[in-house]
Amino acid sequence: MSIEALNKRVKTDLSYLAFGREGWVHPVRRSEGHVYDAVIVGGGQSGLGIAFGLLRERISNILIIDENKEGYEGPWVTYARMMTLRTPKHLTSIDLGVPSLTFRSWWEAQFGPEGWEAVDKIPRSDWMNYLRWYRKVLQLPVINEVKLKLIEPMEEGIHRMHIEGAGAPSNALLARKVILATGIQGGGEWHVPPMISEKLPPDLYAHTSQTIDFNALKGKKVAVLGGGASAFDNANFALTEGVAEAHIFVRRKEMPRINPIRQMEGSGIIERFHALSDKQKYAVMAHFFKHNQPPTNDTFQRAASWPGFHLHLESPWLEVESKENKALVTTPHGTFSFDYLIISTGLVTDPALRPELKLVENGIARWSDYYKAPDERANPLIDAHPYLSPGFAFMGRDEDAQKKLHGLFVFNYAALISCGISASALSGMKYGIPKIVSAVADQLFLDDQDTILKRFFAYNEVEFTGEWTGKTVLEA
Repeated sequence: MSIEALNKRVKTDLSYLAFGREGWVHPVRRSEGHVYDAVIVGGGQSGLGIAFGLLRERISNILIIDENKEGYEGPWVTYARMMTLRTPKHLTSIDLGVPSLTFRSWWEAQFGPEGWEAVDKIPRSDWMNYLRWYRKVLQLPVINEVKLKLIEPMEEGIHRMHIEGAGAPSNALLARKVILATGIQGGGEWHVPPMISEKLPPDLYAHTSQTIDFNALKGKKVAVLGGGASAFDNANFALTEGVAEAHIFVRRKEMPRINPIRQMEGSGIIERFHALSDKQKYAVMAHFFKHNQPPTNDTFQRAASWPGFHLHLESPWLEVESKENKALVTTPHGTFSFDYLIISTGLVTDPALRPELKLVENGIARWSDYYKAPDERANPLIDAHPYLSPGFAFMGRDEDAQKKLHGLFVFNYAALISCGISASALSGMKYGIPKIVSAVADQLFLDDQDTILKRFFAYNEVEFTGEWTGKTVLEA
């Protein structure tokens, strides 16, 4: 099968599902401009999958905006530096149960079933190519190079979205529902410890999420802070690009070896996480944070095979300073000098860190408002997460805040504690996307219920037109 043949198969499959039928949402009209039923912020895998889900629910007055250039949405061809995805290749995600939309169908259309059997894990660049195809074959409404600056709640459940960028059609968009499908950093910000950011000039370090000029680092000595999967991805990538030495520093005595996601994928925790109590959710995520995500075995072996690779266990950074264009790092085992530091310390989630939420963040309920964990389990990083509905909607701290937040949904890492990894990991999206789509559709329906029910009760279109003649028909 060719890609052209697969495209035809997708259209046929969707026609069998009656995809593209007339919508049911009642339009809202405002003199300021067009009002979208939903605007999705983020054109990566989550945003594309949610858009497809809404279209399947016959909600078509939607738009996706993304701040990146077309084809560069998400991390896959920007700051992600792993060779392959970390998830097992057989897991499905944004296809939403349509076999012809799966990555496997796309792959086999090019390389055949034998090619699929030969794949161990999905190559990162091929995943991005699949997303580009998915967007095109479904003809999803995406506008690129549009950045959301601020969400301004208005009356009647409408939000004014202040935007900017080369692709922005105007200074603002109007939307009844805003869905923040903004990825890993979308719920807060990438974290660089103050001991680094306050002591070093910016030309001596970068977070793994930033652009790094590896050409300028050829033949040089770099250090990577962190023991998770991203640290090893970056060390291996740096060595591949010609860095002479890459030193990974881990504060633990031993490398993390357990990946809780693998257990969650088969145990029902991902798809049924919403059924747990707050106490159980907190305990599960505290345990998840404790283990983090170790590197895959193949990534570790690739990195460790380089002569310039060094691993420093039980080596927290005690002090960092700049001296003669070098970064000096002090650990319990001595002081080391490096040409550059790569910081793989993850992110911090807190709505207060998001500029687009400036007008509403103070009213957003946090986990600390709903649940107090016992001292042995309490984690301020968890407490700062927003407390969301089972359908990924922001919850207000009071009635007034709830009115302002009505219509705002979040499908990024901020949903981790409330909704599990269904919005945070590829393996959870097949469960998370239908939930948020259903929640958005339910809210639109309830917003319009007076009009919908009024028309239902007034409906009097004649369907049956048969007439009884009074004649008896005898059987032969």
